[in-house]
Amino acid sequence: MELKEKLISSFMAFEEKIADVNNELHDIRTSAIKNFENKGFPTKKEEAWKYTSLNAILKNDFSVFAKNENSVEFADVKKYFLNDVDTYKVIFIDGKFSSYLSSTTHDGLDVCLMSSALTKPKYKMVIDAYFNQIANKEDSLTSLNTAFSQEGAYIHVPKSKVVEKPIEIIYFSTGSEAALMTQPRNLVVVGENSHIQIVERHQSLNDNPVLTNSVTEIFAQKRAIVDYYKIQNDLQTANLIDNTYISQKQDSHVSVHTFSFGGNITRNNLNFYHQGEHIDSTLKGITIIGDKQHVDHYTLVQHATPNCESHQNYKTILDGSATGVFNGKIYVEKEAQKTDAFQQNNNILLSDKATINAKPQLEIFADDVKCSHGCTIGQLDENAMFYMQQRGIGKKEAKALLMYAFTSEVTNSVKIPELRAKIARLIADKLGVNMGFDL
Repeated sequence: MELKEKLISSFMAFEEKIADVNNELHDIRTSAIKNFENKGFPTKKEEAWKYTSLNAILKNDFSVFAKNENSVEFADVKKYFLNDVDTYKVIFIDGKFSSYLSSTTHDGLDVCLMSSALTKPKYKMVIDAYFNQIANKEDSLTSLNTAFSQEGAYIHVPKSKVVEKPIEIIYFSTGSEAALMTQPRNLVVVGENSHIQIVERHQSLNDNPVLTNSVTEIFAQKRAIVDYYKIQNDLQTANLIDNTYISQKQDSHVSVHTFSFGGNITRNNLNFYHQGEHIDSTLKGITIIGDKQHVDHYTLVQHATPNCESHQNYKTILDGSATGVFNGKIYVEKEAQKTDAFQQNNNILLSDKATINAKPQLEIFADDVKCSHGCTIGQLDENAMFYMQQRGIGKKEAKALLMYAFTSEVTNSVKIPELRAKIARLIADKLGVNMGFDL
């Protein structure tokens, strides 16, 4: 049975199994599965998926639900956490919540489970106001996630609250299934004048194939500040499709940093929607991949109101037969006068077999704006390499130094020092060197 048919046939069993009896949720899920049934998985015939094919991974016989509950020892996964700083933690193992590894809270804010928020009456007002409100209901993979939405992280920060500790959201796959598909759903609501930092990671622990279809909705109210970091350094049998939707109100600041180092096929869909003036949106990313890895960044910033800014900066380093895709779109509506939008995509190819497909887009319907985009594709500067080697720096270290410098503009903007140091170590490990210093 093909995966599409398996998912459709599993939907009724899923609804019978879950605890909630919310008719509104039932209607949302039913509508979503019908949309997925009509559209199916995206193909390269669609313009948005022109450079990314899912055909190879869909041949796996994925289990839709994990059959067994598995535990993981902290010592075995310690390296995936921010151990140098105290954090809230929402941890899942094969799609199921791990209370042993987690550290949630209801003290002044809610950091807990999506399943609780969807089923308990005290959360109903927030769920009704925000759940599935900005997710693209026409996108087939978002619809698939909505149909099976049950578990994930639920974060609600009230007005005027500075969350003192970062929040870690980590999804582990143990490999207890021959092949497993998971569909985490996250909802983040940040109240007026509040500030939050979140680190998200999906990590498989063995070589069995994994397909993760994730959806996150983020709502930033007036003057809210949200710093969101995605760490993607999975095994090369893991595949990730990540849909993130962000709604911003007046004077809010939201930044999303995406660090893509691992995995087989990774697709990041990042969508920002402006709903007020004086909004600031930041989208930054570093991709370092080799072998036959494939990373696709698809971004959208929809400027719908005046006097707003957006800044995009994506750096890509490709080796081996790796493929990178950057499809970045800035859309400026007629009412969005005084928009300041910037987009930059720089790429380095270390191999003749590496491929980059870059498609920066501007659609501007306002006449008083400042919008620009730039894209470069090249190799390492041979003159700079020669200069450093002449001063006693080995070729491998010189090459790594140049790539560090290439990525530093993004890494330096990470606001959690412990995370910045961890990313520096991940980059050094990816480049196969020990630089002896942090970025």
